[in-house]
Amino acid sequence: MTQTTVPELDPIAELRENTGAQFEQAFAMPKSVYTSETFLQRELEDIFKKDWFCAGRASSLSQPGDYTTLELAGQPIMVIRDREGVLRAQSNVCLHRMSTLLQGRGSTKAIVCPYHAWTYSLDGSLRGAPAMGKNQAFCKDQLRLPTVRCEEWLGWIMVSLNPDAKPAAEVLSGVEELISDYQMETYEETFFETHVWDTNWKILAENFMESYHLPVCHSGTIGGLSKLDEMICPPGLPAFNYHTILKDESLKIALAHPNNKRMKGDRRRTTYLLAIYPSLLITLTPGYFWYLSLHPKGYDKVQIYFGGGMSPEFVNDPSAQESFKQLKNLLDHVNVEDMGCTEKVYRGLNSDLARPGPLSHLERPNYDFAQYLAQRLC
Repeated sequence: MTQTTVPELDPIAELRENTGAQFEQAFAMPKSVYTSETFLQRELEDIFKKDWFCAGRASSLSQPGDYTTLELAGQPIMVIRDREGVLRAQSNVCLHRMSTLLQGRGSTKAIVCPYHAWTYSLDGSLRGAPAMGKNQAFCKDQLRLPTVRCEEWLGWIMVSLNPDAKPAAEVLSGVEELISDYQMETYEETFFETHVWDTNWKILAENFMESYHLPVCHSGTIGGLSKLDEMICPPGLPAFNYHTILKDESLKIALAHPNNKRMKGDRRRTTYLLAIYPSLLITLTPGYFWYLSLHPKGYDKVQIYFGGGMSPEFVNDPSAQESFKQLKNLLDHVNVEDMGCTEKVYRGLNSDLARPGPLSHLERPNYDFAQYLAQRLC
């Protein structure tokens, strides 16, 4: 008896069909966009290799020699502040036998290969290479680590493998218009962590983009403070989407500091949840911020860069330090809840019986995210 095999669904075609509906009739994205290796490879090629990716806050690399490393669409990258104070993104691979050079975050006076001690200046030029004098093809002055596009935008380190990418400030000018009175570029990072969760990167991104889940998923932390009727979810723009929440007096550090005289009325208690494509997710309040920068580690795991800090008014207020410690503790518990919810979603959508359901009006950002993916991939 011949066994009949069911052909694999085309996730690109499924996404195209899914995003053809108007928002009022929209459904969640098809399961295949979360579980297909083919779809993941298209994301890496057409999104993560072409759009801007956030490597963290510029204030975390404040001194010459400060660096951070990342892997972007399979490419090992370092971002380092050179001796002239300029942020540089460049290849994190030695020009000799191709070992990776720096690891994690840190500070260094020179870039030394851990394999054969080839040594580079902070600007990527080769400074020295032991025992190479007898090789006639070796010319130290002609060797320099390849560079990668790097820009500082509102205090964020933005990198791109695409030499033709439009400037980040141009692509994201609409964000700056929305939140100019927050002066996000002045906020200082006070913590940074990395995590890996067992879920698809888009599930976590979508989880951030909607606050519909807050009363239930976060019932043990912030759920009771989340008022669905006060959430505003306007249509997104080509490079980002957002929604807003009003914070009450119970969390003082989320409100504008008394020394902040530029913000007026409800702006002093308005929280923006910004989703900057593909994967920079920022919760911005007048007093503090926290963020996630996501990168796929396969279709079933996500690399998470998690950081946050305070506005300068709170940074310079000694009485606010204990409040921020309490807030960080709260954020850690919120993260545990989000990990549980997003990993459950990934397990659920692998079920043969699972079907994507219709979207709530509070999930408008998810609809816009799907439209962005379709525009890039379809």
